[in-house]
Amino acid sequence: MTEEIRAVARRHLAIDGANLSLRAVARDAGLVPSALYRYFASRDALLTALIVEAYEALAEAAEAAEAAVPRADLGGRWLAVCRAVRAWGLDNPAEYALIYGSPVPGYAAPEDTVNPASRVLLTLSGILFDSAHSGQRAMSHTRPLPAAVREDLARLMHYWPGELPQGQGPSSPEALLTMALTLWTHLFGLVGFEVFGRLNNMIDAREEYFDHQARTIADLAGLTTPGEDTGEDAEPA
Repeated sequence: MTEEIRAVARRHLAIDGANLSLRAVARDAGLVPSALYRYFASRDALLTALIVEAYEALAEAAEAAEAAVPRADLGGRWLAVCRAVRAWGLDNPAEYALIYGSPVPGYAAPEDTVNPASRVLLTLSGILFDSAHSGQRAMSHTRPLPAAVREDLARLMHYWPGELPQGQGPSSPEALLTMALTLWTHLFGLVGFEVFGRLNNMIDAREEYFDHQARTIADLAGLTTPGEDTGEDAEPA
């Protein structure tokens, strides 16, 4: 019954957005509204279940794609994550909008959503950490961080699983986490523009544009991506 309620709620997400009506969900699930509360205590509880489910599904897609690439192919792993995130977002636009669109009025995400929401970032960070350990990375120089941001990063690093690479400058944990956050926000901004129609009437070659942008973002971190387009067929500027 719980899964049936979630399935009905997902259908309402696609039609009505995140402002779910529990009465409508209960009706379509064949329940009286009071019965639905036996499974989800409130609208926010149902939203949280859908949000966690969406984060987990997206993370599983990204992790499976990344795991299928040889460990030494750092740029290939990055591209695999990017393409998996894009594919999932295009296949699940309502769920993508729920977790990366406008905040739901009156809803505050609980602690339960933090770990699922972090999984893609952890995957991206793992690629950079492996790059630092292997000595292959030549990350672009980053601006000095404001003191307040450094405090935020120091707090985040306490929650990081596994051993962080040691080093100074561009190989320091702080610099690596900064770059991981940069890649993460660039990636989801790029996917969001496509999912939310911001490229309509502008870019028709969506897949080619996405790959080009994903490679450009990888350049920031010194990740060499496979199958680079040499641009030999391009017209001179």
